[in-house]
Order: sequence, then C-alpha cells, then structure tokens
Amino acid sequence: MPNEKVLEEKKQMVADLTEKLKNSIGGVLVDYQGITVEQDTKMRTELRNAGVEYFVFKNTLARLAVKNCGYDELIPVLEKMTAIAVSPKDPVAPAKILTSYAEKIQTFKIKAGFVEGKVINEDGVNQLATLPSKEELVAKVLGSLQAPISGLVTVLNGNLRGLARVLQSIHDKKAEEA
Repeated sequence: MPNEKVLEEKKQMVADLTEKLKNSIGGVLVDYQGITVEQDTKMRTELRNAGVEYFVFKNTLARLAVKNCGYDELIPVLEKMTAIAVSPKDPVAPAKILTSYAEKIQTFKIKAGFVEGKVINEDGVNQLATLPSKEELVAKVLGSLQAPISGLVTVLNGNLRGLARVLQSIHDKKAEEA
C-alpha cells in the first residue's frame, strides 16, 4: 500500500491533468514508441512554438483524468506508451504537428483525440490535421472582407482621376482661348 505522501502526489497529478484537459479545446493522444531523442526534441519545439503542451503520463493516472473530464471513450486507447498534446487555443495545431510525425516515423502512432469536448478517433485526428489553422482561416476571412473594400477604393480613385483629367482639360482649353 503506497504511503500517504505518494498517494497525495498522485491525486495532485490527476487533478493537474484533469485541469489541463478541461482547459484545452483540442488534444491528441499518441503512442510515441520508436521516436529518437533528436526527433522528439524537434517535435516538442514545434509543439511549444504552436502553443501546444506535450507530456508523457502514466496510463493509470491518465485514465482517471480522462474519466473526470467525461472523455470515457479515450480509456481503451490508454495502453502501451502514451503521450498527450493539448492546446488551449488552437484545436488543429496538435493534430497537424503530430500527424506529420506519424507519417515520417512508422512506430509513432496517433491513438485518438478530442476537440471541444468531443472524442475523435485516429481518422478524425487525421481529418482534423488537414484543416487550415485558425490563423489561416482568419486570414482568409479578412482577405475576403478586404477585397470589396479595395475594389471600392479603386473605383473611387478612378472617378477622382477622371474628374481631375476633365478639369485639367477645361483649364487647358480656357488657357489656350485666352
């Protein structure tokens, strides 16, 4: 039987993981077996730069945390070596980065994930990875909003230029007559 201190530490670990999962709008679980230290370091850097938190957790403790969050469908995939990547801001970022590594490394496997409270399977994670990121979507929307405005500016500038030419020609004509 574990002593009281160890038990309290484990309860705190489960509470911390539960909080991270609840505060994330997207996450992916992977089997990280077979990844080299160099690949892992590079992947963690990419994830950190994208605002994604990546960590390895004991499956028994992770089972308790996912159950606390209502992600019971994730319990069956919590076996072997499991790492979790979560993002509080961008649900696509963990899927994009980890899927790219799963394509490069044969033993690195996507297990499942979640997006805004809904559990998705491996295929769902792969589909999510093909979506544009939040920044790309915002840029597209802003671009589509900007196009009509820039067209209006062009039309207005064209009319002003035409008016200026007409006025200049009238001025020139009057100057010739005088």
